[in-house]
Amino acid sequence: MNSQDAQLELQIGVAKVGKYATRESGDTLEMIERPHGGVSVVLVDGQRSGLAAKRISNLVTRKAISLLAEGVRDGAAARAAHDYLRTYRQGKVSAELHILSLDLVTRTLVISRNSHCPVFLVANGELQALDAPSEAIGIHLATKPVITELGIVADMWAIAFTDGILHAGRQPGQSLDIPALVRAMILQNGTSAPAVADAILARALELDLGRPQDDMSVLVIAVLPCDPDDTRRMSARFPLPTF
Repeated sequence: MNSQDAQLELQIGVAKVGKYATRESGDTLEMIERPHGGVSVVLVDGQRSGLAAKRISNLVTRKAISLLAEGVRDGAAARAAHDYLRTYRQGKVSAELHILSLDLVTRTLVISRNSHCPVFLVANGELQALDAPSEAIGIHLATKPVITELGIVADMWAIAFTDGILHAGRQPGQSLDIPALVRAMILQNGTSAPAVADAILARALELDLGRPQDDMSVLVIAVLPCDPDDTRRMSARFPLPTF
């Protein structure tokens, strides 16, 4: 059965944790419904960590989200966020930016990268690393995103993450094999986007011996077959700080 015959649903899974012994995470993630149909998710990793990085990632995320909500295309929103950060901080501060969108007008998955972290894509049973060279925003004048756009099909997955995940285990001398973990999980019946995000973060924390050496964020988007149902659902869980 192909994606035109079956009803499909979009699943989004996010798992994130801050750097060990740092109260504020420098990663920010926000989601917005696209005005002509679909959803965009913005993931930003501010330079360094802590409160200063959080301010930068919040700034970039707000700019990108506001433009996407007005119908601006993903690539243009990424370039505008770059120009805004570069102007605001005089080219002295960088941020890594991912925008993942499911566009229901074009029926495509659009992946925009300004990051040295790859995005892993699963489609038609094949795993691909989107790892073309890409620059962080905020520093160089002509910075632009690397964009990949693919038609929506059933059992399509996209996994994005920040460099705390990419470099997990570096100090103990190990590394996180995300492709192997993704291959193992997506073969399981009933696997969900949140389950994959949780598994990747759990393994990264294990490699960092429970003390993450950088902010860690994982974003998983999946297009999966589902039973006919027009209900939209969304849930979130996060620990509250002690006061």
